[in-house]
Amino acid sequence: MSAPAIAVRDLNVRFGTSVAVDNASFSVAGGESFGLVGESGSGKTTVLRVLSGLLRDWQGEAQVAGHDLRQERPRGLARIAQLVFQDPYASLHPLHTVDRVLGEAAAIHSLDRPNQRIDDVLRAVGLGPEFRFRFPHQLSGGQRQRVAIARALILEPTILLLDEPTSALDVSVQAEILNLLRRLRAERGLTLLLVTHNLAVVANLCERLAVMRRGRIVETMDAARLRQAESEQAYTRQLIAASRGYDRANAAEIAFDA
Repeated sequence: MSAPAIAVRDLNVRFGTSVAVDNASFSVAGGESFGLVGESGSGKTTVLRVLSGLLRDWQGEAQVAGHDLRQERPRGLARIAQLVFQDPYASLHPLHTVDRVLGEAAAIHSLDRPNQRIDDVLRAVGLGPEFRFRFPHQLSGGQRQRVAIARALILEPTILLLDEPTSALDVSVQAEILNLLRRLRAERGLTLLLVTHNLAVVANLCERLAVMRRGRIVETMDAARLRQAESEQAYTRQLIAASRGYDRANAAEIAFDA
């Protein structure tokens, strides 16, 4: 049996006296699309920051593509796993053209044929070379997020870490980005780890998910059970109910369970 693309075991992250992630464990198979869901502050994005190497102060075990992140983060890991940030308005430099944004990534990693790579990756995300010399203010929100995805893809990673990639977008544009991610996953054999509070996004894109609450993973389930609202935990049932509208009985149940 092949090793998982992502493996997290007993992960703990603290900021001072505050516990951000508390003994979290999960794994993601190669080629799988896996979701981390929960309310704001539940620790989802902190897990991504550990896996992307942006956060170094943590305890436990974390592996990406067989690389043990407890050791020094391998330089080549950026060519394997890339993070796509939540806000396309904030993740692109306002004074840099798309060409410079993508070209910097190619230059840092000494990629051959950088101009061809930029054209190819822009086509892959549905934009095309005509967008190369535009500035972020000349792009829509959906186009900016496509550029952010292109920036991740130019290194040809096998894993994408997605931090709320559709939350800053209109509903119709969200659907376009989800369709893009689904197509890219199929074409490139990508493994996706998606962080979101939107259960509809998870049900649309992922096969499995883990539910986080106060830094802990309270339940792991497949998306089919999510779509049928079949949950073992009261907190997950409340998330499902909240995605459909407020339910007083469910709210009382989760308050009692807490």
